[in-house]
Amino acid sequence: MTAGSRGDVAPYTGLGAGLVRAGHEVTLAAHGLFEPLVAGSGVRFRPLPVDPRAELHSARGRRLHDAATAAGKFVRLASMARRAVDEMTAALVEVAREGEVLLVGGSLGPLGYAIADGLSVPALGLHLQPLHPTGEFPAPVLGTRSLGTVGNRLSGQAVMTSVELLFSDAVRSLGRHGLATPGRSARHRARPVLHGYSELVVPRPRDWPAGLEVSGYWWPHETGRLTPELEDFLAAGPPPVFVGLGSATVPDPERVSREIVTALRVAKVRGIVQRGWAGLGAQGDDILTVDEVPHSLLFPRTAAVVHHAGAGTTGAVLRAGVPTVPVPVQFDAAFWASRLTALGTAPGVVPLRRLTAATLAPALRRATSDDSHRARARALADRLAVEDGVAPVLAALTRLAR
Repeated sequence: MTAGSRGDVAPYTGLGAGLVRAGHEVTLAAHGLFEPLVAGSGVRFRPLPVDPRAELHSARGRRLHDAATAAGKFVRLASMARRAVDEMTAALVEVAREGEVLLVGGSLGPLGYAIADGLSVPALGLHLQPLHPTGEFPAPVLGTRSLGTVGNRLSGQAVMTSVELLFSDAVRSLGRHGLATPGRSARHRARPVLHGYSELVVPRPRDWPAGLEVSGYWWPHETGRLTPELEDFLAAGPPPVFVGLGSATVPDPERVSREIVTALRVAKVRGIVQRGWAGLGAQGDDILTVDEVPHSLLFPRTAAVVHHAGAGTTGAVLRAGVPTVPVPVQFDAAFWASRLTALGTAPGVVPLRRLTAATLAPALRRATSDDSHRARARALADRLAVEDGVAPVLAALTRLAR
């Protein structure tokens, strides 16, 4: 079970497909608009209410851009999420009754665990970000500036407490759905959690307790092929730069689109611009606008990827072995962007609030002309290719069965 944007869902389609191949029966519970992502995977789908795209484009969603700090955005997101959770609880309980084990996405942690306890079935956490407190870095949703060992840990604890409060009403409502409400000791006991990214990207914090492990990436299940129009564009010239902000929205799509087009032309590179949830667009012989495309098929054929630095797209870029220019928009994006620069696969970060042609064009030139970024990206991709993120989850399921 998971909730949120496409990046909060897609990795579980690949993990689910891997579990199916190993002989498990798997159901993915997620927002209804993501059902096409499981096509051909062998994973069953149960739709949850709430359309996250519509929520982000609502008046409440647009107010996220009014917050000037990461903490402010997190508070506004929590307010939006509380309403959504109330709508989803009944559907989550219904689908959970079908399962012998609940695999709980990080975005639904406290509620998923409470449902598992109410049904007396084991639960395993599957997180796409390092959410648990550590002294090694601050909570990813609160920015990247270190607060020192104690401050970093306190920031993580503050976020975890806020998330528990966000779900508190939904947890208390479980009695209305025929489930026992867990006591305080049950709510706060340690849960086994696997993290769907590589230690090559974010090493496991040394101060994490046992039971919190890093498994490796869960690559999304992707099918299909690139459109003839896209294939023709790729064949018509040198590798282009891909620009897309995924499920992120922007306050002024037309302005952002103009700045992107100007930056591509100043940097003298061809471009593929993805509309995404932001509604970007561009025209010209040197630029192609596309809708959803399989990252695993397109990214390796690009000169570089400009993206919003969500966890899923960050993993896709690293898998492709190409340079990147992260444009973090909100939440944990700054954390992933900082990892890309630390790994040397990105020449720098261009946050959305500072995105202009004057800031983006130099970053594009460095990403596409400095061979060191491509070499580091390629070397890291080769190492990621031999990791198996599904195997640790299978092992954890075996331990639960015992």
